[in-house]
Amino acid sequence: MDTTLRTIVRIDEELCNGCGLCVTPCAEGAIELIDGKARVVSDELCDGAGFCLAVCPTGALSVETREAVPFSQEAAHAREQARGPLYIEQSCFRCGSGEKKAVLVPVRTQGNSLWVCTRCLPTLIHG
Repeated sequence: MDTTLRTIVRIDEELCNGCGLCVTPCAEGAIELIDGKARVVSDELCDGAGFCLAVCPTGALSVETREAVPFSQEAAHAREQARGPLYIEQSCFRCGSGEKKAVLVPVRTQGNSLWVCTRCLPTLIHG
Protein backbone atom coordinates (compact mmCIF):
# COMPACT_ATOMS: atom_id res chain seq x y z
CA MET A 1 0.00 0.00 0.00
CA ASP A 2 1.29 3.47 -0.86
CA THR A 3 2.26 5.86 1.91
CA THR A 4 1.98 9.61 2.12
CA LEU A 5 3.25 12.30 4.43
CA ARG A 6 0.37 13.04 6.81
CA THR A 7 -0.62 13.83 10.38
CA ILE A 8 -1.09 10.82 12.66
CA VAL A 9 -1.29 10.11 16.39
CA ARG A 10 1.87 8.90 18.16
CA ILE A 11 1.77 7.15 21.55
CA ASP A 12 4.84 7.24 23.79
CA GLU A 13 4.86 3.79 25.38
CA GLU A 14 7.09 4.99 28.23
CA LEU A 15 4.56 7.64 29.27
CA CYS A 16 1.41 5.53 28.71
CA ASN A 17 -0.05 4.24 31.98
CA GLY A 18 -2.66 2.03 30.28
CA CYS A 19 -5.68 3.92 31.66
CA GLY A 20 -7.56 3.59 28.34
CA LEU A 21 -9.08 7.08 28.40
CA CYS A 22 -7.84 7.66 24.84
CA VAL A 23 -9.77 4.69 23.43
CA THR A 24 -13.26 6.22 23.69
CA PRO A 25 -12.62 9.54 21.87
CA CYS A 26 -11.17 7.65 18.90
CA ALA A 27 -14.36 7.14 16.89
CA GLU A 28 -12.41 5.36 14.15
CA GLY A 29 -11.21 2.62 16.50
CA ALA A 30 -7.51 3.23 15.79
CA ILE A 31 -6.50 2.97 19.47
CA GLU A 32 -6.72 -0.17 21.59
CA LEU A 33 -5.19 -1.30 24.85
CA ILE A 34 -2.72 -4.08 24.11
CA ASP A 35 -0.62 -5.63 26.86
CA GLY A 36 -1.59 -2.79 29.19
CA LYS A 37 -0.57 0.03 26.83
CA ALA A 38 -2.47 2.16 24.32
CA ARG A 39 -1.46 1.50 20.74
CA VAL A 40 -2.50 2.71 17.29
CA VAL A 41 -3.52 -0.63 15.81
CA SER A 42 -3.56 0.52 12.20
CA ASP A 43 -2.38 3.74 10.57
CA GLU A 44 -5.24 3.60 8.06
CA LEU A 45 -7.71 3.91 10.98
CA CYS A 46 -6.10 7.06 12.44
CA ASP A 47 -7.42 10.29 10.91
CA GLY A 48 -4.93 12.37 12.90
CA ALA A 49 -7.66 14.61 14.37
CA GLY A 50 -6.21 14.16 17.85
CA PHE A 51 -9.40 14.07 19.94
CA CYS A 52 -7.60 11.51 22.07
CA LEU A 53 -4.80 13.90 23.08
CA ALA A 54 -6.72 16.05 25.55
CA VAL A 55 -7.86 13.15 27.73
CA CYS A 56 -4.46 11.55 28.28
CA PRO A 57 -3.45 12.19 31.90
CA THR A 58 0.24 11.49 31.27
CA GLY A 59 0.79 13.36 28.00
CA ALA A 60 1.69 10.14 26.20
CA LEU A 61 -0.17 11.09 23.02
CA SER A 62 0.97 13.59 20.42
CA VAL A 63 0.36 14.26 16.76
CA GLU A 64 3.24 13.93 14.34
CA THR A 65 3.70 14.27 10.62
CA ARG A 66 5.23 11.17 9.08
CA GLU A 67 4.95 8.67 6.25
CA ALA A 68 1.85 6.52 6.74
CA VAL A 69 -0.79 4.81 4.70
CA PRO A 70 -3.70 7.13 3.93
CA PHE A 71 -6.65 7.29 6.33
CA SER A 72 -9.47 5.01 5.17
CA GLN A 73 -13.02 5.97 6.09
CA GLU A 74 -14.11 2.61 4.68
CA ALA A 75 -11.74 0.69 6.99
CA ALA A 76 -12.88 2.74 9.99
CA HIS A 77 -16.53 2.03 9.16
CA ALA A 78 -15.83 -1.68 8.69
CA ARG A 79 -14.03 -1.77 12.07
CA GLU A 80 -16.99 -0.13 13.80
CA GLN A 81 -19.36 -2.60 12.18
CA ALA A 82 -17.20 -5.54 13.26
CA ARG A 83 -16.71 -4.48 16.89
CA GLY A 84 -19.92 -2.50 17.41
CA PRO A 85 -19.93 1.05 18.68
CA LEU A 86 -17.62 1.62 21.62
CA TYR A 87 -19.50 3.50 24.27
CA ILE A 88 -18.32 4.44 27.72
CA GLU A 89 -20.49 7.25 29.07
CA GLN A 90 -18.59 10.27 30.29
CA SER A 91 -19.93 13.10 32.45
CA CYS A 92 -19.09 16.73 33.13
CA PHE A 93 -16.70 17.06 36.04
CA ARG A 94 -18.45 20.28 37.19
CA CYS A 95 -22.18 19.53 37.03
CA GLY A 96 -22.28 15.77 36.42
CA SER A 97 -24.37 15.95 33.22
CA GLY A 98 -23.86 12.91 31.04
CA GLU A 99 -23.41 13.00 27.29
CA LYS A 100 -27.01 11.88 26.77
CA LYS A 101 -28.14 15.28 28.12
CA ALA A 102 -25.24 17.59 27.21
CA VAL A 103 -22.43 18.07 24.72
CA LEU A 104 -19.10 17.23 26.35
CA VAL A 105 -15.60 18.28 25.35
CA PRO A 106 -12.27 17.06 26.71
CA VAL A 107 -10.26 19.58 28.72
CA ARG A 108 -7.02 19.72 30.68
CA THR A 109 -7.19 21.71 33.89
CA GLN A 110 -4.91 21.77 36.90
CA GLY A 111 -2.94 18.84 35.50
CA ASN A 112 -6.01 16.64 35.01
CA SER A 113 -7.67 15.39 31.83
CA LEU A 114 -11.42 15.74 32.26
CA TRP A 115 -14.71 16.18 30.39
CA VAL A 116 -16.78 19.37 30.68
CA CYS A 117 -20.20 20.19 29.22
CA THR A 118 -20.67 23.21 26.99
CA ARG A 119 -22.84 24.87 29.67
CA CYS A 120 -20.01 24.73 32.23
CA LEU A 121 -17.18 25.50 29.82
CA PRO A 122 -17.61 29.33 29.82
CA THR A 123 -17.42 29.39 33.63
CA LEU A 124 -14.31 27.23 33.49
CA ILE A 125 -12.72 29.59 30.97
CA HIS A 126 -13.82 32.93 32.41
CA GLY A 127 -14.25 32.08 36.08
